[in-house]
Parts: sequence; structure tokens; C-alpha cells
Amino acid sequence: MPVTAEAPAPGPAYWCEHAHVDGRVRHGVLVETSADGRIAAVRTGVGAPPPVAEPLRGLTLPGLANAHSHAFHRALRGTAQLGSGTFWTWRETMYRAAERLTPDAYFALARAVYAEMALAGITCVGEFHYVHHAPGGERYADPNAMGDALVAAAADAGIRITLLDTAYLSGGFAPSGEHAPPDARQARFSDGTGEAWAERAAALHDGLAGAPHARAGAAVHSVRAVPARELGTVAAWAGQRSAPLHVHLSEQPAENEACARAYGVTPARLLADHGVLGPRTTAVHATHLTDADIRLLGGSGTGVCMCPTTERDLADGIGPAPALAAAGSPLCLGSDSHAVLDLWEEARAMELNERLRSRTRGHWTAQQLLCAATEHGHAALGWPEAGSLEPGRLADFTTVALDSVRTAGPAAELGAETAVFAATAADVRHTVVGGRHVVRDGAHRTVPDAARELAAAVAELTGARNPDPDRDRDGDRAPTEQEDTRR
Repeated sequence: MPVTAEAPAPGPAYWCEHAHVDGRVRHGVLVETSADGRIAAVRTGVGAPPPVAEPLRGLTLPGLANAHSHAFHRALRGTAQLGSGTFWTWRETMYRAAERLTPDAYFALARAVYAEMALAGITCVGEFHYVHHAPGGERYADPNAMGDALVAAAADAGIRITLLDTAYLSGGFAPSGEHAPPDARQARFSDGTGEAWAERAAALHDGLAGAPHARAGAAVHSVRAVPARELGTVAAWAGQRSAPLHVHLSEQPAENEACARAYGVTPARLLADHGVLGPRTTAVHATHLTDADIRLLGGSGTGVCMCPTTERDLADGIGPAPALAAAGSPLCLGSDSHAVLDLWEEARAMELNERLRSRTRGHWTAQQLLCAATEHGHAALGWPEAGSLEPGRLADFTTVALDSVRTAGPAAELGAETAVFAATAADVRHTVVGGRHVVRDGAHRTVPDAARELAAAVAELTGARNPDPDRDRDGDRAPTEQEDTRR
């Protein structure tokens, strides 16, 4: 007699006043979940909430995926907006924050940051993690103490995480064109060699086997921070594990110029020549590309993560997102430095920035932008089973109010357009992850005072600090872009 697997036990049920299902808004949708955290059934046309179902008033959509995050950058909000300068002067402020991180301090900050994400409707984050070691580069007793702190913080905040363990082996390009060793501030980012990075990252990957909310991926910080001879090691590590692979790409013209001096090619070409590009790879920013670069990325199926709020905050520029999409690159979104933590703003900014650049409207529909914020983002982070409201998918979704001062007025049928082009993180009423109600009626259930925790964690991390981001601790002006192309 054949043996069949038992169906998972039932989980909570949710009645959605309106829900985005199969590319359109439907009314009265019952979402039934199973105990394994997946969607068991989606029933439309249910006029009133059944007694066993939790009602979700507003528009319910798939949970948002924040595909690019540096959690500790959240401590720079406000401070980094003082004065003027460039990406390179902002970086000095970032280094000072990184110097103060400990595993405990990082856990406290990341727990609050990830709670802020859940409150904004984000159910999964890609953490581009490179602060691996103690100041000066000495390893902690547990070499992955910092990464473990991030994984634990995501668990406490109730969201999923892909920890993108980042190879950062060089201090950047020296004037000679050679790679310089990490300086004193960068030493804690570096494992020394690609092999040493791979060994530590493998231990992290194996350690996450029992963490259902967490997966491991890899990242090349940039062509500045990983010499060409080491790129293949990182790419092979990810390939052997079918893991996501991310990389900062061409965020600044100075990076392109330095790469050309050192290798005679663009960063995109260098990555392609060493096996980094491909369908499991996501290039972050990709702001300053040649036409040939765009063809390389699109032709290889490499995804691109746009981070519009950070790119405009740092005056990076506007990337060629329409050309990349047309060439074949799936687009996703990230809040990166968390100058703003709002995926709705990232989604509409991609469209609105392009309108400013091109002086034409309608490059993406609301549905396409929503796909970038959900399905494409989850795929880029190695969670292809998330990102839509369908049976068998992960029960990760969020509900946006349609009766706030920002969203009231449009018909419910225009809910996707309203959410993408008018809503903010403040309009998120509910967030459900794995069938579990993480945010209910705008309140986080396990981190009830995220704002207080953020304030305390940021104060501990920043301490007394010169508020001018254009100056270093001694009051001297930080290096200019021409003086220093290292990050």
C-alpha cells in the first residue's frame, strides 16, 4: 500500500478586505495557512471574515523583500545629512560607526532596524555583511559572532534574512594601480585571503542549517575590495552551494576609472571574466555602466538591485534601470544605508527618478514595481518560494491601509497604484511572516517600542562624535574622490 505524506496541520487564517492576487486586486480574500508557515489555500469572494479568521483591513500584498541592507548604516541617519561632500566623505562617517560595533551592540541595533523593517511591511532582508572581526582585525572566539548577531536579531524581529557574507580583502586601488592592503579601519572587514574568507563563510553557512528564517549567501564587496585573482574563489563558493551572490558594481565613476587603470577593463567586464555574473548574481547599484556593461549583465541574466534613496542621498547618480530591464536583468530594490527605510519609496523613486532623467512618464507600471519589491527581491535573496499570494508559497504578506490621509480616495481596484505611488511605511497595518502575525494594527508584537530601542542602540554606537561628516575626528577635511577611491 503506498505511503503518502501527511498534510501539514492547519495554521492561522486571515481574511483580507482586499488582496493583490494573480496580478489584480480582489475583494474578500481568505488566506489559509499551514503549520509549516506556507499558504494552504487562497479563496476569493468571501464577503465577511469567518469566525476563525483574523481580519486584515486594507490591501494585502506579498511581503516586501529588502534586497540590500547594511544594518549599521541606520546609525548614520540624520548625521550623514549634515554638510555637503560626496560618497567618499560620507564614507568617513560610516567608518567611525563601524569602529564601535561589537556583537552585542550590533545585535541591539539590528534587532531594532529589522523591527523597523517589519513595521514597513518588509518580510525578508538581504544583509550585505562585511564587519566580520574585532577592531584591528583580530578574530572573535567565534569567528562568525557578528554574523550570528544579525541572524539572531532577524529572528527576534520576526523577519527572514539572507546573510550575504561579504569578501573584503583589499583596501582599494593604490595610485600604482595595485591593490592596497586594508587600512586600520578596514582591517576588521578582511579575512586576509579568499581561502580564509571561504573557510569562515562555510562555517556560517553550515551553522544556519537549523535556522528556518535564515539562509546564507556570498558577496564580493566590490572590485576595489576583492582583487581579480580572488573573485573566482568567491564565485565558486556560491556556485557550489547554489547560493545567492551579490556585488557592489560601478557605484562611482572613480571605481570604474581605477579598475580601468589596474586591469584595462570595466568592473562589469572584470566580473564576467572571472565567473561572477549569472542568474544567481545580483549587482547592486550598477549606476555608471557602459552599453557593453548593460549587455553583459542582461545577457547573463544577472539581476540588479537599485537603491534609489541611498543613491540620491549620496549623490551617486541615476542608474540605467530601463536599459538593464530591457537587456534581461531582473530588477529588485534595497534601502541600503537606510537614510529612508521605506520600500514603497524605493519602488516609486525608481520610476520617478527616470521621469526626471528622461522627461517622460510611465517606464514601469505599479504592478512591475510591486514585482521588483516582492517576487524579484525574494528570488535575488534565495527565497524563490516567497513573493506572491499562492498556495504552496511562504505565508509572508503585508497589509497597507487604504483609509489614511495618503491613501484615501482612490477606488480599491487601484490599490496597487495607491500603495506604490502614494503609501509610505507608516501606512502598513499588518505584517505576517510564515503565517505568524508579526505586526498587528501598526504595532510590532515582539519589539513593542522599536523607536526607543533604535534611539538607545544608535546612541550607544555613535557616542560623542563630530557632527560634520566632511571632517574627520581631528577636524581635518576627509579625502576627496580624487584623493581616495577606497571604501
